[in-house]
Amino acid sequence: MHIHGLIEDSATLANLCARLANKPYVCVDTEFMRENSYWPELCLIQIADDEEAAAIDPMAPGIDLTPLLDLMVDNEEVLKVFHAGGQDIEIVYNLTGKTPHPLFDTQVAAMALGLGEQIGYSNLVDTYLGFTIDKGARFTDWSRRPLDKRQIDYAIADVTHLSKIFPKMLEKLKKTGRGAWLDQEMERLADPENYHNDPDEAWQRVRVSSRKPEVLGRLKALARWRELEAQGKDLPRGRIVKDETLADLAGNPPRKQSDLGKVRGLSAAWAGNDIGGRLMAALDGSEPMSTAEMPPRDDRKPSLGKDGALVADLLKLLLKIRAKEINVAPRLLARSDDLESLAAGVRDGLAILEGWRYEQFGRDALNLVEGQLGFTVKNGKLKMTRTEEPAA
Repeated sequence: MHIHGLIEDSATLANLCARLANKPYVCVDTEFMRENSYWPELCLIQIADDEEAAAIDPMAPGIDLTPLLDLMVDNEEVLKVFHAGGQDIEIVYNLTGKTPHPLFDTQVAAMALGLGEQIGYSNLVDTYLGFTIDKGARFTDWSRRPLDKRQIDYAIADVTHLSKIFPKMLEKLKKTGRGAWLDQEMERLADPENYHNDPDEAWQRVRVSSRKPEVLGRLKALARWRELEAQGKDLPRGRIVKDETLADLAGNPPRKQSDLGKVRGLSAAWAGNDIGGRLMAALDGSEPMSTAEMPPRDDRKPSLGKDGALVADLLKLLLKIRAKEINVAPRLLARSDDLESLAAGVRDGLAILEGWRYEQFGRDALNLVEGQLGFTVKNGKLKMTRTEEPAA
C-alpha cells in the first residue's frame, strides 16, 4: 500500500479524491477536538482504499476540502466505511448538511458476526489482523501544529487497518448470509435527522422530574436559549449553564434578574449582565408545553401487569438463548421495548415481527407468548420445546 503522509494542499487532495472516486469503497476516520467548543474542531481526516492511504490536514491554510466532501456525500458509487462512525458522520453533516452515503460501520457489522454490541477498534484489529495496535498517540492534541511523523503514522494506521478488515468482514457476511441483516441499521446510521441539532428539541436532553406543562415549557425555552448561546460562543453547552441548573430554573423560575445572583450554579454577575438578561427574556417568553409535544407517560405504554412482566422476562431469556445459538449480538435481534410490547399484546409495528428478525427470533417469540413454545431443561441445558403446533 502506498502511504502519502500528510496532504496540505488542494491540488494533491483533488488528485487523490479523483482516484478514490472510482474505487468501490474508502475507509474514513477523523481526529477532532471538542472539549472546549460547541462544534467539534476538525483536525485531521484519514482516508484509504486497498491501494493507498493519506491523512488530510483540514487546518492547512487555503486547502479546499470540496473534492473530499463531494466524495463523502454526493458519490453514491463509493461505499464509505467507518468504525463507530457516529461522530465522524456528525462532522461531515456539520460541514455539508448531508451525511456520507452509502456507508458501512464495522462496529455495527460486528454485531451480526458475534463480536458483541460495541466492539472497540483495537479489539477488532486484534480479532481480524492478529496484532495489538500502538495506543501511544491516543491523547494527542490534534489541533497543534506541526504534527510529527509518529502522530501522522498513528492516525493513518487507523484506516489502513480498516481497509484490510472490511473485506474480511464483508466476505464473512456473504458466507453467513447476514449482509441484509445490516441494511436497516446502516440506513438508520446515515439518516441526517440523527445529526440535525434543533434548538427547539434541546430540552429533551435535560432530565427533569416534573411533568407540569408550564415547567416543561420553561425548560424548552431555557434549553433553546442555552443552545443558541453555546453555538454563538462556540462553547460546550455545559459551560453556559449545567443541566441541573437549567432544570432548577425551569422548576423554580426567578421573578426578576437580580434573583439570578442567588441561583446555585450561576455567577453572581448574571444578576446584572447581558447574558442574565437574555436568560430572563427566554423565561419571560416561555409558554406551557402543548399537549402534542408533552413526552409520553411511562404508564401510556401497553400495560404489562405482573403476569406480563414475567412473560417479558421469558422473552428476554429466549432472546439470550437465540442470540447465543446464532452468534449474534442480542441488541441487533430485538430491543427491550419490543419484547415488552409483544408481552403486552401488541402485534403491529414491531421490528421483531418483520423480515429477518421474524425468521430468526420473532416467530418463536410470538409462539412463546401464545403458548405454543415453552422452556425445558435437558442434560443440564435450557432448551425450547414445542407444546402445541402453531395455528395456521
